[in-house]
Amino acid sequence: MGKICVVGIGPGSMGMMTIEAMEALKRSDIIVGYKTYIELVRGSFPEKEFYENGMRGEIQRCEKCVELAKEGKSVALICSGDAGVYGMSSPLLEIADREDFHEVEVIPGVTAALSGGAVLGAPLSHDFCIISMSDLLTPFEVIEKRLRCAAEGDFCIAIYNPSSHKRADYLQRACEILLEKLPEDTACGYVRNIGRDGCEKKVCTLKELSQEKVDMFTTVFIGNSMTRILDGKLITPRGYEL
Repeated sequence: MGKICVVGIGPGSMGMMTIEAMEALKRSDIIVGYKTYIELVRGSFPEKEFYENGMRGEIQRCEKCVELAKEGKSVALICSGDAGVYGMSSPLLEIADREDFHEVEVIPGVTAALSGGAVLGAPLSHDFCIISMSDLLTPFEVIEKRLRCAAEGDFCIAIYNPSSHKRADYLQRACEILLEKLPEDTACGYVRNIGRDGCEKKVCTLKELSQEKVDMFTTVFIGNSMTRILDGKLITPRGYEL
């Protein structure tokens, strides 16, 4: 029997990958992943064997990992960001259990809430939540309820998958929901292409954010009632007396 490591590779650049993740990729016989993520690591591991497929091929990817591991191979299943935050660790563990395969290790990575937050300053220095706007696996009614509850609880919010070609207005819809509870001047920001070429950032108010055009490579940050924009940075105080 081989082994499967589910590896969070961070936002994309080798410099933002953990040492543990890098070592897992070095030890692997084959690297498995979504084709976009494979391209991020292929150049650093030219000697490796790769298996890739496209969007919505997640289950087939996990099944292939188990098949390869049962053949005795050391398999690295890669995910962007962290393996456990909208990543592949949960489906892989479920499928491995179904197939009576138990040699699985989950290796964490830097998720976009953390890497993007660092680009903007310190937007998540107090209680926060992460909400994905993708309704492929979660009904929009559930997403809407979570947004309202997060606003009611005065959480800082990191929004993943805020928009796409098919969901071009989803960020605007999210802002409209949040504006039911939050002031228009709530401090916000977003980062596009975190850790990759062409990284862009912007700080703005919630009202201004509702007019912004973003994509799937963007992570959006909504501040709480204490978050401020200071010297171009988004800062949520911890509560210390300064």
